[in-house]
Amino acid sequence: MILFPAIDLKEGRCVRLVQGDMGRATVFNDDPADQAATFERQGFEWLHIVDLDGAFAGRPVNGGAVDDILARVRIPLQLGGGIRDMRTLEGWLAKGVARVIIGTAAVRDPDFVREAARLHPDRIAVGIDAKEGRVAVDGWAQSSTLTAEELGRRFEDAGVAAIVYTDISRDGVLTGLNIPATLGLAEAVGIPVIASGGLASMADIERLARPDCRGLAGAITGRALYDGRIDPAGALAALRRRGPDASDGFPAARAAG
Repeated sequence: MILFPAIDLKEGRCVRLVQGDMGRATVFNDDPADQAATFERQGFEWLHIVDLDGAFAGRPVNGGAVDDILARVRIPLQLGGGIRDMRTLEGWLAKGVARVIIGTAAVRDPDFVREAARLHPDRIAVGIDAKEGRVAVDGWAQSSTLTAEELGRRFEDAGVAAIVYTDISRDGVLTGLNIPATLGLAEAVGIPVIASGGLASMADIERLARPDCRGLAGAITGRALYDGRIDPAGALAALRRRGPDASDGFPAARAAG
């Protein structure tokens, strides 16, 4: 299982939100590239980056911060937030982003996801963010009528590399991952699922290391990592002890631009 440290970008800084509320942001580092380098030194093999302002604007906003991260680290990163068209998507891939995450556009323009996955195998992920059982869009500001499983099944045969599943009610509040819902999605679709939202402690890491979570490809950690509730070395060691699982085959180095 891959453990992804999260860097959420707001106004050029590294922040964490509470349940996606832009008004409840805590700044953890004014230099996102420095934070990315710290995660790389700690032994993480991937980064999870979200352009929060871009998610609301529908276009990249924190591009400069992402460029700085790409220039600073060699580990691959997956990026979401404001990726709504092929030009934007291919622009990020050309710069060296290993995988882009399509969220809002996956609901509104599923053909875009299918075409992107066809053109760029293993480099497209779908972001599914659930709010009260329904998929949320536009930076989680709006709810759709789709459930997570319904959206995931749309892309069963599209060739997407992964689904990043977030329970919005748990994001940033340190209450633990929604394991039942995440495992339910992983069982319902044939696409690797990455768990997000609420990972709070080393106990949660140990929970992810249990046999029933072998079907998950990864998990994203944010506030608990910044707050020191999760020890990077201990967490990485615990998950590596699991042996082969759904993350097998994920690239371990940055994809070529």
